[in-house]
Amino acid sequence: MDNDDDEQLRFAQLQEEEEDDIEDMNMMDIAFLIAALAIVGAEEARRLLAERRHDHRIYLVRAQLIDSARGNTPWQRLYRSRNDRAFITTMGFSVDVFELILKSGFEERWNSTAIPREDVSERTVPRPHRRSLDAAGALGLVLHYLCSTMSDVSLQQIFALIPSTVSRYNNFSLSILLKTLRRLPDASIVWPREQEEFEYLTELVVGRHSLLRGAFGSIDGLNLPVQTSDDIEIENATYNGWLKEHFISSVIVFSSQGSIIECNLNAPGSWHDSRVAQPIYQKLLTDTPDGFFLVADTAFPRGTDRIHGKIRAPMKAGQRLPSDANELADRMRFDRQLLSYRQTAEWGMRAIQGSFGRLRMPLQIGDAAGRGDLLEICMRLHNVRTRLVGINQIRSVYEPIWRDGDQAEIWDGFKDMMFSEQRARDRVSAYHIVAAFE
Repeated sequence: MDNDDDEQLRFAQLQEEEEDDIEDMNMMDIAFLIAALAIVGAEEARRLLAERRHDHRIYLVRAQLIDSARGNTPWQRLYRSRNDRAFITTMGFSVDVFELILKSGFEERWNSTAIPREDVSERTVPRPHRRSLDAAGALGLVLHYLCSTMSDVSLQQIFALIPSTVSRYNNFSLSILLKTLRRLPDASIVWPREQEEFEYLTELVVGRHSLLRGAFGSIDGLNLPVQTSDDIEIENATYNGWLKEHFISSVIVFSSQGSIIECNLNAPGSWHDSRVAQPIYQKLLTDTPDGFFLVADTAFPRGTDRIHGKIRAPMKAGQRLPSDANELADRMRFDRQLLSYRQTAEWGMRAIQGSFGRLRMPLQIGDAAGRGDLLEICMRLHNVRTRLVGINQIRSVYEPIWRDGDQAEIWDGFKDMMFSEQRARDRVSAYHIVAAFE
């Protein structure tokens, strides 16, 4: 009887163990099935996400571009044309000036410096022959970028580059272009040093405005649009209550030759011009001989009593006038000449904003240093153009290009245009009639 009970007990134990094994196997099968479903689900989710990105992407991939960036791209055809008007329309410079910038250090830096990348050491030996663009193409890319309001998609089409390459090449080209311009004499921003220089500049003014002896340049403020920051302090600093928008403020001094001789750039838009102009006031106080002055408009602050007479402006409405008829007539003649010459600052600002379309688009808010470098590049390039092309030739060549047909609205009223409309009316992208290649 006891043996039968023991046998039954062992049988029950074996049966229970078998059932446990079967249950474990079933659980493993279920676990494998769940894992397989998770993998398949993840792959399907990635596929659907890729399809949605494909439907809504705003960039081009290699298959939709010309096979080689060094092949028969719109840029290569433009560069091989060696046509001054084509170069001026798209990049702001003649062929000779383009080559001068290229040979003044840009090409050497492009060929001898490794392009920064997270996955490449800074000490890596550069291999320029492996790059999609040569030095001329890189300079063409950055000048197209600066002189236009076009989107990156247009740059991808013109230069046959994918988005990451456009961004990397453009950032690197901006950095080496700034280094090149800082060493280029014709790009210098220099206050007159000698009495003779001031006298020469004022003689240019007196040749047209006989009463303005002592005037050697004009000064004005420039407000450029900037993105809105999520940081409340930065947002408040860049908000200009008078203009009801976010801006970056600069003050620029143009000599009577049209070049920039001093500027203070990249200040918060909420700052008053008098605060932005403090370094320039110091130049007027310590580095400007007595009897010489800058001309400004009535709204521009003329500093403290220490620089009284160093900045002059036309009369304001309601200002007290001399009672003597002769004195009044003399004052009115002097005032009319001040008003006439003051237009040179306005023309200078238009030349900067008209030629460098990138400044009409909201500037990056999160990179103050990069924004300052961009502004400095534009100021120095303005001087290169002024000194090497010539102010009279700029008027005859550039203004007709900008004012032709529909471009007149951009020249005369870009402050009132929406950014999307400015981009759609960009003269540089309009020059390149290109399409995505299937």
